[in-house]
Amino acid sequence: MAEEFQDELEELHEMEEDAQKGMFMTFRIGDECYGIAINYVNEIIGTQAITAVPEVEDYIKGLINIRGKIIPVIDVKVRFKQDPFEYTDRTCIIVIDVKGTMVGSSVISIDEKNIIPPPSLNQSSYGKDKYVFGLIRVEDEVKLLLDPEKLIRDEEPLSFE
Repeated sequence: MAEEFQDELEELHEMEEDAQKGMFMTFRIGDECYGIAINYVNEIIGTQAITAVPEVEDYIKGLINIRGKIIPVIDVKVRFKQDPFEYTDRTCIIVIDVKGTMVGSSVISIDEKNIIPPPSLNQSSYGKDKYVFGLIRVEDEVKLLLDPEKLIRDEEPLSFE
């Protein structure tokens, strides 16, 4: 009986993954629009107190506590080597889960065949280009689709366990 329940649970999980295929959450950082596959997104929360951590990369803003779970917060704008901006009461934190690592707009459906690879400007990737896996045109705007695994795991992963 437990095995039958486990099979049904796995089938439901696969159906959920299929339903999320091609779904992206989009958001703005400054004037640029980005997208991230919805299956990575856990939740979106308002800005809260961020505890600074000494001697970490500048794009790691610190730690937040969400319902007893300590989550590192990265500033994607700083990660892309852009000037940081002031956080306001309208700033949101997108909590994503990448293979068990959580890091702290609208949802669109995209046919994966319409995703085009980013143009290669030179032999080596630098800046935000190395975190973008594709481009999609939505209405009159180009959205950069981010690879969250590269975004948080480019260097050694941050661990507070």
